[in-house]
Amino acid sequence: MTVKRVAIVLCVVAGCGGDDDGDELRQGGDATVDDRTIAAFTYATASVEHSQGQEFAMGRSTFNFRWPVPVLGPLFSNDSCRACHDRNGRGLSQIGNGEIRSQALIRVSLAEGTPDVPGGDVPVPDLGLQLQDHATFGLPEVVVTQSWVEHTEAYGDGEAFSLRAPVIGIRRPDGSFLGPDVATSYRQAPGVFGLGLLEAIPDDTLLGLADPDDADGDGISGRVNMVWNAELGATVIGRFGHKATTPTLREQTAGAFEADLGLSNQLFLEPDGMQDLTDEALAATTFFVSVLAVPAAAPRDAAARRGRRLFDDFGCAACHMPTLVTGDHAVPELAHQTIHPYTDLLLHDVGDLLSDGRRDFTASGVEWRTTPLWGLGLVRLVAPEATFLHDGRARTIAEAILWHGGEARLAREAFRLADKAQRDALIGFLQTL
Repeated sequence: MTVKRVAIVLCVVAGCGGDDDGDELRQGGDATVDDRTIAAFTYATASVEHSQGQEFAMGRSTFNFRWPVPVLGPLFSNDSCRACHDRNGRGLSQIGNGEIRSQALIRVSLAEGTPDVPGGDVPVPDLGLQLQDHATFGLPEVVVTQSWVEHTEAYGDGEAFSLRAPVIGIRRPDGSFLGPDVATSYRQAPGVFGLGLLEAIPDDTLLGLADPDDADGDGISGRVNMVWNAELGATVIGRFGHKATTPTLREQTAGAFEADLGLSNQLFLEPDGMQDLTDEALAATTFFVSVLAVPAAAPRDAAARRGRRLFDDFGCAACHMPTLVTGDHAVPELAHQTIHPYTDLLLHDVGDLLSDGRRDFTASGVEWRTTPLWGLGLVRLVAPEATFLHDGRARTIAEAILWHGGEARLAREAFRLADKAQRDALIGFLQTL
């Protein structure tokens, strides 16, 4: 752990790990909304709603709009942003053809060849870097099936628990399989609130938290992903997506329109220079997801406060950094805020059991970006069938913890070997987020 990281961790623990909740309940700083209902993820930052409400409304309309044939596609995964992020929350771990519209996606690439951008991944001929399992006319690129395999383990006190993992079958419409040289990664849609605050965290903060070579030998070696910024034409720090592969919300939004809905746009044009989405619609949608507020955490009882201390004691806070401070941002309301996202936005090795075996810019198969935990306790309220981790394999928060390995192995084992009262206290704390 670097000196800067130690200083930040000590500040966080000293200020927020005791019986006094401090300001941790205001998870988004001034961009916090006091609503823990099914609508908790749907609000604009209050001051923005008053000053730029029209642009927010336009972006929300575009986000929710169901695109018709023939504008949609010709290849796509779903027909609207909302279809995978209903009420701006997580999508379901659901993928397939026919009437089922996918709320997850499959990334693909080759290990060798010419990448589409400097430092990027090698696209698969005729398939690109993401599979589309629906088509407006004719056959889709692939036929996808999903099933689950389950096994049982036990806590230290003998209580049994079950873990499951997805099994994704992929065939071309003619029945043939993808080649053995094609790497695949199955991922479900994350929530989209609070993203502007994460965009406002300075690069220097992320670099200060990183310890790529584990110089201090503490077993935590988070690092930034270095990715291609299409607008700048340069390699920069990535922060969005399950592997931090996208540098800005504008590029993340434009990429989703293009890859998930088949809608070309200002950043991802047709070969002839034409585009489906207007520049105004892209700008408004980017603004919409930038200024979505973060729900306040629930007040903590004595058990939840104990769970907050265990969060530190077990080592969870080493990656799920409770407190960060934003820097400058184009939206002034997001700038210079003390926020509590419970992430460092860095890549961490979380073990072979969660590996997708696929390189993603500088991220290896076992590396995933630390998921923000704010709003965690509301995920199942907003979407009762939602699940956790990058592919939705975890049906509960406890299962999500128990899948962790690699750098998180000691934290997982501290939880697994703890007595039931401690386990319940930690889960109770996480449900207040």
